[in-house]
Amino acid sequence: VLILSGDHIYRMDYGRILAAHVERKADLTVACIEVPLKDAKGFGVMSVDAEDRIVEFKEKPANPQPMVGNPDMALASMGIYVFNARFLYEQLLRDADDPKSSHDFGKDIIPHCVKRYRTFAQNFAESCVSEPDKTPYWRDVGTLDAYWEANMDLVQVTPDLNLYDESWPIWTWQPQSPPAKFVFDDNHRRGKAVDAMVSGGCIVSGATVRRSMLFSGVRVHSYTLIEESIVLPNVDIGRHCILKKCILDKNCVIPEGTQIGVHREEDKKRFHVTESGITLVTEAMLGQCSVTIR
Repeated sequence: VLILSGDHIYRMDYGRILAAHVERKADLTVACIEVPLKDAKGFGVMSVDAEDRIVEFKEKPANPQPMVGNPDMALASMGIYVFNARFLYEQLLRDADDPKSSHDFGKDIIPHCVKRYRTFAQNFAESCVSEPDKTPYWRDVGTLDAYWEANMDLVQVTPDLNLYDESWPIWTWQPQSPPAKFVFDDNHRRGKAVDAMVSGGCIVSGATVRRSMLFSGVRVHSYTLIEESIVLPNVDIGRHCILKKCILDKNCVIPEGTQIGVHREEDKKRFHVTESGITLVTEAMLGQCSVTIR
């Protein structure tokens, strides 16, 4: 049984970790990645022996254990697990009956297995899909800031995660939409996008989009500037708007002349602003609702 985390971004050949699990006759295999020791407090951290068998596992330790031979790095769990099916069922039932357990893989089940069963680590470098001479890409997007950063990674000139790699395509559902359209070419009213990704069905009408991600069906009206922002599907942005470092939720209608990401204190009164200054805007925050409940 392969258990995956839903808020991580990476490319992995699961066949490799499954094969290693079978070859080692493991009860449990935990995918792991090397992270800077200073950042390891937010992960499950493990120590392994010469055969990559896990000898210690602590969830979000206050003082993470460094890697042997590399004191600046720690070996962190990726939240990807391979269990033998019967063994998994047994552990879940045992944990469910334990009144002292918090019923968490990292806090309870994994540490219990490490002490008693054949539990191994599989380094991400051994099962990742990556271009030669590049560090394997992996991001935890469990926070708004991390989600924003991961999207900004994609609009770099040479992104670490290459969505255009035909040898390892990333399959997902996409709406059947016409190509993105850019209209008007006057000096102060030119539809353009620079260092940006613009999905099908979008119309950028006399507006400027820089270092941003536009999902499908977005409409940007004239004289508007969008910078370092994520715009989710079917958002309509009025004229003369300035939007910087925003995440606009789907179906939002941004009124003409709106400024977001310009005056932080004003944004805090209306929207959610993260510690690093990313502004989240939803329909509810705007007093809008695109869904009718009968």
